[in-house]
Amino acid sequence: MLQEYFPILVFLGVATGIGVLLLGLGFLIGKGSKDAEKLSPYECGFEAFEDTRTKFDVRYYLVAILFIIFDLEIAFLFPWAVSLDKVGHFGLLAMGLFLAILVVGFVYEWKKGALEWD
Repeated sequence: MLQEYFPILVFLGVATGIGVLLLGLGFLIGKGSKDAEKLSPYECGFEAFEDTRTKFDVRYYLVAILFIIFDLEIAFLFPWAVSLDKVGHFGLLAMGLFLAILVVGFVYEWKKGALEWD
């Protein structure tokens, strides 16, 4: 059984070794001291307007998560479209149900105001 996993263990060992080697070279070759200008925040060529550690509004994260969810669900359409001739009417009905659920979820989020940015 160990013989089956040996290539994976070798791969992980080599990857870890390369990672440690590159990090070590970065610390050895790179300059250790940073001046004040290099450590200063940079925003479009001038100083930052306010503290960069302010909290984001939770609506930003909500819109981002909704975008990811709907984007990933739309990604399911591509394999379905490629194999449409093989899945037949059952596949067409299944995808219609999937898209209907997707539209219902989108309308629900829209009505709840999750996509509003005021």
